[in-house]
Amino acid sequence: MSATAITPVTLDTPFCLLPELIARHAAERGDHPALVQEGKQLNFRELDQQANRVAAALQRDGLVVGDSIAICGSNSIAYALLYIGALRAGVVVAPLAPSSTPESLMTMIRDSAARLVFVDQAVDQALATIDAAKQIRLLSMDDSRTDESFSAWLDNAVPKPVNITAEMPFNIIYSSGTTGEPKGIVQSHGMRWSHIQRGLVFGYGPDCVTLISTPLYSNTTLVSFLPTLGLGGTVVLMSKFDGAAYLKLAEQHQVTHTMLVPVQYQRLMAREDFDNYDLSHFQMKFSTSAPFHAELKADILARWPGGLIEFYGMTEGGGSCMLAAHQFPDKLHTVGKPLENHDIRVIDEECKELPLGSVGEVVGHSPAMMTGYLNKPEKTAEAEWYDSEGKRFIRTGDVGRFDEDGFLTLMDRRKDMIITGGFNIYPSDLELELRKHPDLQDVTVIGVQSRSWGETPVGYAVLKPGTNTEADSIREWFNQRVGKTQRLNRLILTDELPRSAIGKVLKRELRDQFQEQFGELD
Repeated sequence: MSATAITPVTLDTPFCLLPELIARHAAERGDHPALVQEGKQLNFRELDQQANRVAAALQRDGLVVGDSIAICGSNSIAYALLYIGALRAGVVVAPLAPSSTPESLMTMIRDSAARLVFVDQAVDQALATIDAAKQIRLLSMDDSRTDESFSAWLDNAVPKPVNITAEMPFNIIYSSGTTGEPKGIVQSHGMRWSHIQRGLVFGYGPDCVTLISTPLYSNTTLVSFLPTLGLGGTVVLMSKFDGAAYLKLAEQHQVTHTMLVPVQYQRLMAREDFDNYDLSHFQMKFSTSAPFHAELKADILARWPGGLIEFYGMTEGGGSCMLAAHQFPDKLHTVGKPLENHDIRVIDEECKELPLGSVGEVVGHSPAMMTGYLNKPEKTAEAEWYDSEGKRFIRTGDVGRFDEDGFLTLMDRRKDMIITGGFNIYPSDLELELRKHPDLQDVTVIGVQSRSWGETPVGYAVLKPGTNTEADSIREWFNQRVGKTQRLNRLILTDELPRSAIGKVLKRELRDQFQEQFGELD
């Protein structure tokens, strides 16, 4: 049946559940591909049937609406099936980062109260190193456990219908899993519905093909994954990002949409063979989660067909900004304007609202906001700000300012700001200048402890292939171009910068590494 036969979702459509949308697509165009990965494919009819089997198995095992499961592994069709099937049963999904330590994984599993934990072989082996994991029921998504395999666990019964409302929890996204204390961000079905509905504005629909190479545990991925399936399109999954494989898949499947983090764009655009691929079917490309530099955006606009949209926001929700880079090429240094019905403001250290043009912490309110941090009411309270009329905002921890046209420019994370000799130094300003050195491929700047200044800036940089410039030479070049308080105390060359799975530079890891190696500077 043609795409036009689908009962259309519009911006005025009232709240609808993702599993219900998938059932609708299964009934009206069941043969249309829904999930594709490495030669395997499920159409919407098969996706709907398998989601029923997941939901029935969860109900058979005693899970009811509001209970939770955890999923931890690389992207796969089984992962997607589990997610959708759990939602159909009203079960909350806690997708966890496989890069987390086994101890951190156990902390998140306990915090989420997951009744069942679905893993792949690599995660299963990691958890086997700690005794606490023996107390939980693990099932293997890739059937590597013969005694507890996903295939054998599925049920053939018809799941019992459940009642789910917009305010009920959809998933628990953990804000940290590699270092620091994991915080479970509870997101509702209503919040996720708003993401699906918003997808209409960006061309998601029955004929879109979305290439997913970021992990399914990340909110970055879900804001592209969910509208694709919810609006009847096709998701092409990659288990792990690889530049050559990505470009081949994009050409082969005539991909129309994608979500990539900036470091992935950087690696793709740096490939000598990039211009050899036919990417002419792209309608829209998206990016979020990490700083996206203006020169990289400009290169993408020049060489990659289709529009380019950058989202700025938090997994916790609150206000989001959007930059349609193809429409505003003179604003590439910004993250754009607040989305419709999103209220973004700037506050000072005393939590007082600041006027236009002032630099301060960014706070936001929108229809898509977390319920709160799971089991952490004090952390939830710390993340909230209320205006004089009692309107609730989420604090981002980012420092920024609005220009006269209403576009938001970000400086840094508030915790990454360097206070040296009483002066506030924004690492992003220093990184912008350092990045101009012709021999550098990647850079970051951190603040480290100093006996004389309180803190002092230190740079980390990756050389371009084929170059062998000395660190002291680069530091001298940089320090001649900036003010006295901005000068780098040291520049350290490294093979690569530590990054999270979604491309954020792990500055805390660098600070800890520097402290351990050098201690406090003079």
